[in-house]
Amino acid sequence: MKVVNSLKSAKKRDRNCRVVRRKGRVYVINKRNPRLKARQG
Repeated sequence: MKVVNSLKSAKKRDRNCRVVRRKGRVYVINKRNPRLKARQG
């Protein structure tokens, strides 16, 4: 999982990326390709 300042670029890496909020943190997850995960902060 990458930790990035802005999730906008991480979201555009793949068509199946979704932005999710969990426990006050913002994540990008991808069910088709689980390697494309990122967390903001």
